[in-house]
Amino acid sequence: MTDGPVIIVGAGHAGFHVAAYLRQFGFKGRICLINDERHPPYQRPPLSKAYINGSISPDSLLFRPASFYHEENIDVIQSRVVAIDRQRLKLLLASGNSLDYGHVVLATGARNRLVDLPNANLPDVRYLRILDESEALRSILTSRKRVVIIGAGFIGLEFASVARVKGLEVDVIELAPRVMARAVTAEVSDYFQARHREAGIRIHLGVHATSIEADGGKVASVSLSDGRHLKADLVVVGIGVLPNIELAAEAGLPVASGVVVDEYLLTADPNISAIGDCALFTSSRFGGSLRLESVQNAMYQARCVAARLVGDKRPYDGQPWFWSDQGDSKLQIAGLTTGYDQVVLRGASARKAFSVFCYKAGKLVAVESVNRASDHIFGRRMLVMGRSLAPERAADENFNLKSELA
Repeated sequence: MTDGPVIIVGAGHAGFHVAAYLRQFGFKGRICLINDERHPPYQRPPLSKAYINGSISPDSLLFRPASFYHEENIDVIQSRVVAIDRQRLKLLLASGNSLDYGHVVLATGARNRLVDLPNANLPDVRYLRILDESEALRSILTSRKRVVIIGAGFIGLEFASVARVKGLEVDVIELAPRVMARAVTAEVSDYFQARHREAGIRIHLGVHATSIEADGGKVASVSLSDGRHLKADLVVVGIGVLPNIELAAEAGLPVASGVVVDEYLLTADPNISAIGDCALFTSSRFGGSLRLESVQNAMYQARCVAARLVGDKRPYDGQPWFWSDQGDSKLQIAGLTTGYDQVVLRGASARKAFSVFCYKAGKLVAVESVNRASDHIFGRRMLVMGRSLAPERAADENFNLKSELA
């Protein structure tokens, strides 16, 4: 429990929700939310989908209107933290000001992994993670004809769907043998690959870009490792992210593939926590350390830390879930498929509505659902309760999943 000021570094899903939960749980002390972007705190998931296709407005991205921060007495400071003075319990801001703290929550998130290619600094080589990047892409899409997307992960394929609907010729490059290979089963990869190709998106697997060719300072094409050249006037890169761990490392805190925290999301310093995309946390549920990039993880970890700061100390034990909207197909994932050794299909991919139940040593570990929200909810509830479902029941569409929960 802390009585001193709580300073939250980062105003994404994790950071915003720490502040909101602290007030919800009755914390009366000072709360500062450090926001290093020029926009008020906003949601990122729509940026590669609804926002970039123009179906929602900037205001709809905001977590809360400006009045919320005033009413809840949350100070939003637009700046960047450049150092943590752990001895004097102070944060130094880029503005030159400093802030005293009782507890710091690092919610610094992650940044785009940059592509290392000739001409990668051309103006029309773009990334898509923050609002400014999404706005820039939205403003130029109608004036571009051919886009090459490097990376067939969630972001790359979500953008590919939007670009194709906007009338662009779309090529997607992926080094792996299938799309979204690190995140989903082969069954789900095959389905989405087929759907994108039906939409006219060209997907090139098992190859990588070797250079971006220029013509008069503009993107002209992308050269591939197999000798081909793909014409383009726009390149969008989606090859993953890197956690923002530098602030923690410079303060002398342990870091690895994230800021190292324990099961309570505490760093080696009892006055500093880390959550969200930047945190490498200890998980008793999964028997090791992991770092997750998801809205669910950010929000649940924010709640866990806020509760601890008002005296309710419990280990973090969130069950992960994810989603991706690509064209008319909504993918929802409950759990982690790591190490699965058996899959069972429920429904039919031909009907564009099916689920893949993933098992490890006979135990249900994850459920991937395409346009079957009820299966997703079922999977989440079963996994949270630590229960399994016999594979033959999962495959039997006549079996009522609700009866298993009852």
